[in-house]
Amino acid sequence: MRSTLRLLASVKPARYLEPFAPTGLTGLPTHPSPRPTLIYLYTTTLQKLKSFPESSAYRQSVEALTRRRLEIIESTKPPGFEAWLERVKKTVGAEPERFESLRRADGSYAAAQVEDGNDHPRGQEWDGEAIEALTEGPARTPEEEARWQEVIDEAMDTKSDSSDFHVETMKWENEPALEAEQISEIENKIGAGLIEEVIQVAEGELKLVDELYKSQAWEELEEKPRPGQWTYFERKAE
Repeated sequence: MRSTLRLLASVKPARYLEPFAPTGLTGLPTHPSPRPTLIYLYTTTLQKLKSFPESSAYRQSVEALTRRRLEIIESTKPPGFEAWLERVKKTVGAEPERFESLRRADGSYAAAQVEDGNDHPRGQEWDGEAIEALTEGPARTPEEEARWQEVIDEAMDTKSDSSDFHVETMKWENEPALEAEQISEIENKIGAGLIEEVIQVAEGELKLVDELYKSQAWEELEEKPRPGQWTYFERKAE
């Protein structure tokens, strides 16, 4: 749908797709970072599939499809990718303990970034505003008032600690965006609609892997089928 709209546009197509802009499919906006999202979904799916028996037909088919699509995604790199990768390596190398919580079993890093509207590398921090006890509301007992005052005193404590600067919600430079033409090429190679639709399928597959693993779908049935239970209408040879 999006490709058709681009062809019908009377102006020169943009180099990049606008994040969250309409794709032409109801309820499906343009994804802001499809490449890292798909890489995360595919690598996570492949990792979880290792818990399935190698003889599992489901594991074999999903692994083959997922590896093929992952190869397509990883082989398409946005402009400025190498320079961005070097900057990220330097950042992680300078403070590896800060990013240890984001490190995955395969050595890669993954996290969900939340925008706070602040450009400070450590995100939005306390602005020094004092915390005061509430003057309205239900009356507190002396014990409750003492506990509340203790909370205020701890919050007002300005003693520095090395752990204060190792917050879980650290800033991470986003991977450069793919060009519109690159996204179109990926969509053509995968052949499953828009890249946003591909992401939806990958998300659904990851959830399915979890559910099948919980149910141990590859194990023998607790109740064996009766003879002929799975035999349907067949044309018998005379």
